[in-house]
Amino acid sequence: MIRSFHLFLMLLACFFCHAEDGYRLWLRYDKIGNTQILKQYQTHLHSFTFIGSSATLIAAKKELTTGLSGMLGKAVVEKQLAGSSIVIGKINEPAIKAAFSNKVPVNLGSEGFAIYTTDTKTVVITANTDVAILYGVFHFLRLLQTLQSIQQLTITSVPKIQNRILNHWDNLNRHVERGYAGISIWNWHTLPDYIDQRYIDYARANASVGINGTVLTNVNANALVLTKDYLLKVKALADVFRPYGIKVYLTARFSAPIELGGLKTADPLDAGVKEWWKKKADEIYALIPDFGGFLVKANSEGQPGPQNYGRNHADGANMLADAVAPHNGIVMWRAFVYSNETPEDRFKQAYNEFKPLDGKFRKNVLVQVKNGPIDFQPREPFSPLFGAMPQTPLMMEFQITQEYLGQATNLVYEAPMFKEVLDADTWQKGKGSSIAKVVDGSLHNYSITGIAGVANIGNDRNWTGHPFGQANWYSFGRLAWDYDLTSTQIADEWIKQTFTGSKKFVDTARKIMLSSHQTLVNYMTPLGLHHIMGTGHHYGPAPWIINAGRADWNPVYYHRADSIGIGFDRTIKGSNALAQYAPEVRKSFEDITTCPEDYLLWFHHVPWNYKMRSGRNLWDELCYRYYSGVDSIRAVQQQWNGLKGLVDDERFTQVQMLLNVQVKEAIWWRNSCLLYFQTFSKMPIHSQYEKPDQTLEYYKGLKFPFAPGN
Repeated sequence: MIRSFHLFLMLLACFFCHAEDGYRLWLRYDKIGNTQILKQYQTHLHSFTFIGSSATLIAAKKELTTGLSGMLGKAVVEKQLAGSSIVIGKINEPAIKAAFSNKVPVNLGSEGFAIYTTDTKTVVITANTDVAILYGVFHFLRLLQTLQSIQQLTITSVPKIQNRILNHWDNLNRHVERGYAGISIWNWHTLPDYIDQRYIDYARANASVGINGTVLTNVNANALVLTKDYLLKVKALADVFRPYGIKVYLTARFSAPIELGGLKTADPLDAGVKEWWKKKADEIYALIPDFGGFLVKANSEGQPGPQNYGRNHADGANMLADAVAPHNGIVMWRAFVYSNETPEDRFKQAYNEFKPLDGKFRKNVLVQVKNGPIDFQPREPFSPLFGAMPQTPLMMEFQITQEYLGQATNLVYEAPMFKEVLDADTWQKGKGSSIAKVVDGSLHNYSITGIAGVANIGNDRNWTGHPFGQANWYSFGRLAWDYDLTSTQIADEWIKQTFTGSKKFVDTARKIMLSSHQTLVNYMTPLGLHHIMGTGHHYGPAPWIINAGRADWNPVYYHRADSIGIGFDRTIKGSNALAQYAPEVRKSFEDITTCPEDYLLWFHHVPWNYKMRSGRNLWDELCYRYYSGVDSIRAVQQQWNGLKGLVDDERFTQVQMLLNVQVKEAIWWRNSCLLYFQTFSKMPIHSQYEKPDQTLEYYKGLKFPFAPGN
């Protein structure tokens, strides 16, 4: 009997414990381990009052009660206003006004919130709208998770960018293009009747960092998603997401009027085509009144578009914009275009196509521009389109999924990369014309603004494959809300919420994260090398590829190594791509002595014996960067091993194994690239470095027909 009772207690304990498999992301809400801070929180946070009962406020109340009871280790009761330690409601509520003593904050807009501690030590969370209150609740819970003082809170927070959107490259068959965390989380087969808990937790996670939109389908679009059966499935997801302030968007296949409507053309100036899209938009909005609009990839990599009919991008975008405009919808038209038939440097093609169209787009069109001019490389100079289209809202497109960043086997914290781009100065209206000010609309007074991140989410239990991949989803949302946050701030928040507040763990994990991007650049594409990955799957190095079917898919197109040197000359003596930047930016890049060495081979064909700022010649500097990258990730291995016991065994072991993989892949990158480039430089790899353990022919012979995300 006693033995059975003990077994029962063990099973009961397991029922209430959480597997540390990463599913809970940064919303773990475990009991606070710091006893001093826990006691302070328990003393001050004993009850709450919610004013209002909308679906969004119900979601906010559930989050608050779950979070508080978990972190405080006891129930926090809901009660009437008098004596509550937390009061939550909209600004115009009399009780809120009274609590603020007529100091109600202004200019919060529709999404901003305020959190104040009153003279009576009551915490007040308020905003103009229900969804903004939800954001405020998540922020307050973040304060507790990161062990912040709540004694004298005076917080106001307003998002800097209006549309903060995830782009899912998910296909209807659940394959995720460039996805490394399993298949799509959208189970179209069981929708609309079966609502997976994962959909709700996805919405919670996004709302917690202020993401307010999601594009459900791949930019390489399938018209079937616009049929009635699929729209009912989309509606089911929209209904789940709505209480969390998240709008759904779809990718529109430009040829849908032909494929679905039986029309003979998709010409955007054809009256019948315009009418088809208008009726389709009406059908969607009848089902989903807050549908966000369309994302479009057109006339790029084989996708149909207006150029098929002799029209331009503005013609195509405007036709769709007119269809959704009566419903307050938007169109996000991607600027990722390049043509193999165009002899122009691929770097220049998006600018060449879109710059002449500035001012010709409808008011509800945003042109979505990748952060760099080529394709999400480990490090890219900013796209010259930013700042060059003052009459057309430009939205940023970052790639959260690590297509070119080691995929889900490499630990790479992307916030420093995002910040590097957002902080870059376009000089389009003088010094201080940052990319961030272009995107938030302040530089050119855009009426609508947006930022997109290509999602790294799949149905893996931990959502992102690599446990640290969660940090990139998190950091995208936080920077989309407030790009002034630092990479360090965001890393600290994420570590404490996702793992532990242990100082040793936080300090070590932060150090690993902040150096991880530069480490990867060093062992993959140092000094401005770019697009030298394996073709198709983009897994691993293949700088020797020369037969990919079109010139601009071949790595040799980009590195241009020869007996003289290496790098793509984009000065006036080469492709003159630098002419697309403002004069101050061009001047900095075009002079080889002032060009930042991180971008050197983006803009210059540099002799192998060119003397670098370190005093080494280019070849020796290239060797140094590749070897230091490997040394750095080996050091990360040792740093992580020193954290054993400070975090759960499950995730510790998972990261440990992935770091083993990353070290092997870093060595693979280093050896194969240096052996290949050595065939041009004819210079030795100095004896101080370990010798490559395989031949160049071995590395050339590696094949990966089933690499994920292809």
